[in-house]
Amino acid sequence: MAAPGCSAPGLWVRGSGQCLGSLFTLYSKPLCSAAAAAASRPLDAQRLAERLRAQKQQQKTKEPAPTNPVQRRVRELVRFTEQLQRVHPNVLAKALSRGIVHQDKDLVVINKPYGLPVHGGPGVKLCISDVLPVLAKILHGPKAKPLHLCHRLDKETTGVMVLAWEKEVAHQVQELFRTRQVTKKYWAITVRVPVPEAGVVDIPIIEKEAQGQQHHHKMTLSPSYRVDDGKMVRVRSSRNAQLAVTQYQVLSSSLSAALLELQPITGIKHQLRVHLSFGLDCPVLGDHKYSDWNRLAPQKLSAGILKKLGLQQSKARHLPLHLHACQLTLPALQPQKEELTLLCRPPRYFVNSLRRLGLKMPSRDHSAGDEAAQPGAQ
Repeated sequence: MAAPGCSAPGLWVRGSGQCLGSLFTLYSKPLCSAAAAAASRPLDAQRLAERLRAQKQQQKTKEPAPTNPVQRRVRELVRFTEQLQRVHPNVLAKALSRGIVHQDKDLVVINKPYGLPVHGGPGVKLCISDVLPVLAKILHGPKAKPLHLCHRLDKETTGVMVLAWEKEVAHQVQELFRTRQVTKKYWAITVRVPVPEAGVVDIPIIEKEAQGQQHHHKMTLSPSYRVDDGKMVRVRSSRNAQLAVTQYQVLSSSLSAALLELQPITGIKHQLRVHLSFGLDCPVLGDHKYSDWNRLAPQKLSAGILKKLGLQQSKARHLPLHLHACQLTLPALQPQKEELTLLCRPPRYFVNSLRRLGLKMPSRDHSAGDEAAQPGAQ
């Protein structure tokens, strides 16, 4: 519904379709005279920028809605991730509370949504750490102390995320992660099928400045060996390289894509994405950062995958990262307690992509089944 002109008696909020005349009474004559005076003045830089932004927004709203259901879903997901950065912390906390998969006196486990950063940073307006005090009050009342982060997931990664009620418990869980006592399993949809279909990638990782991209750094491989005249020759490793080990197994595959179960033995930044893309030449679907080392551009997909997904290459930049933390097993936090196995279902876009690419959902033995959390694998 378009906003009314100068003759409207109330103040309208764009996009809401609601008049706030009951709160603010505005008279048409002063408004119209002010608008006329503003139009007669030459545009300064600020007003010109505002006008251009308004025109750009108007052009966006005039774009025809896509008829393809996949393209509609991609657009919805892009809009959703943008809205996550604009919602009130109370609204976000309420949404997270509806996605809780396990809760006890020590821990709260949420299913982290796509596109939501864990920590703040440049350009981040809202993150999970900002809403932990509100989430605690929703769960335990207005006097509840804030929850504490136990680990992190990348902004684009979905799935199991553990929070703790007490700082001491959070430190205990963080130590379990640091000493590699936590078993983590991920699902990833990959472009192409790795050969062999199961194995271990044991290649150190280092952070470097991307070629031709000043001030843009990426993680990349720092192998301990290279091939010289057909022979394997050990090379001197960089002191900045970090040990990185990933176990993988193909759960389902087609000619052009695969569903993998990944178990990171180490916890290096972007380890799974780097090992899959540069180690196995099978980048994660929707990984626009690591699909090509030499450029930062939307992932280039084959005609076969684009056809199955119902996408055009020009729209591939909106494709989300298909990497999901599906399972996490914590050792017993206290004596006489059992280990805790936490499971999370993949998001809807992940399941839809599986179906369109002809990949099968794993059986109950491999999947994040009906139970959200299983103490002692119960």
